[in-house]
Amino acid sequence: MNIKVDDNIIKQTIKCGKNFSCLSGEMPICSVELCIDNKIHFIKCASNKSCSYRVPFGYSDICTCPVRKEVYNIYKI
Repeated sequence: MNIKVDDNIIKQTIKCGKNFSCLSGEMPICSVELCIDNKIHFIKCASNKSCSYRVPFGYSDICTCPVRKEVYNIYKI
């Protein structure tokens, strides 16, 4: 699948330590378990590696990555 995200969204993602691997398919991405209003994305992380955009919330994590959220909002993956 060819994943495309608006350049403005990519420019907002200044803390990506994974070199935008979610766009290239190089490594597994966190799965979105629940999405509320295309704004709040509860995720199950693909790995235990640290991520600047993963925020713990109770027993879950929330993704704040602009690119990952946009990929889910557009492609539902």
